[in-house]
Amino acid sequence: MAASKGFEAQSEALDALRHLTPEAAEPGLRKALGQRNNFLVAKAARLTALQNLRSLSGALAEAFHRFLQDAAKSDPQCWAKNDIAKTLAEFEFQDAELFLAGMRHIQLEPTWGGPSDTAGALRGTCALALVQCREVRSHQLLLWFTELIADKVLTVRVNAARAIEQVGSDSAALLLRLRAELASDEPELLGACYSGVLRLEGPQAIPWAARFLALGDDASAEAAIAIAETRTPEAFAILRATFDKTARTNQWFRSALLSAIALTRQPEAAPFLLDLIDRSPHDRQDAVEALCRSNPNRETVEELTKRGHRCP
Repeated sequence: MAASKGFEAQSEALDALRHLTPEAAEPGLRKALGQRNNFLVAKAARLTALQNLRSLSGALAEAFHRFLQDAAKSDPQCWAKNDIAKTLAEFEFQDAELFLAGMRHIQLEPTWGGPSDTAGALRGTCALALVQCREVRSHQLLLWFTELIADKVLTVRVNAARAIEQVGSDSAALLLRLRAELASDEPELLGACYSGVLRLEGPQAIPWAARFLALGDDASAEAAIAIAETRTPEAFAILRATFDKTARTNQWFRSALLSAIALTRQPEAAPFLLDLIDRSPHDRQDAVEALCRSNPNRETVEELTKRGHRCP
């Protein structure tokens, strides 16, 4: 009972620091970062970010390395390491070795189904943080991220793809192309690869991305959204052509294509969807929903209203 009250008092004392000036809060946060309790340190790290106390970067780094030791016991669920890494990334901390250690950290903890890795979020956070370490060459970053894009955890693979995109080089685009070509992963990862290539290479990569529309599956829907986000006439043209060729038996993919067409924001998109509402009962509801989700302008809303439809 006494220990519980002590913990509650320390947690409340941390909450009180939120309302102080950064200068007044710094001593209390520095002390809290030295605590053994991972929940309190995680809370202190979040408050350090809120107060923008970059002067505590060294204390944050010390705490991070401390919780890497006997990690499953000292920092179950990686609570402290996660929040410390996020804060140091926000501060643009330049110690690449710290983030590399986090990117490679695997923390197996006991669960009913057997040991479970709780460090996936940490690996992804640290990978993204490594990109802003100015002394690390892009070639070295890509070598590290190549390790991570084969991680067992899907969210880590997705963050690895996003980190590769942020490297921003021709080599990064080629690596994302290669990963997408393997086509042996979850749609979310493939979507990150499609989007990354299109953002790095621009509209000239649309024909490449359009190849992945052919199957009409979840990954194809991710490709459609990635193409739409280029906001180009080429995107509208290829998505409409794909819609026209997609059989009505694949209504789910037709609906995904209509959402992507609306997302292109091209002048032809709204008239096409409104015409579809008028002439195709089979696609009417999907076209209405696509327009409503696209943040339509007043003219489009008025046209929908004339047809008896309203956006939520």
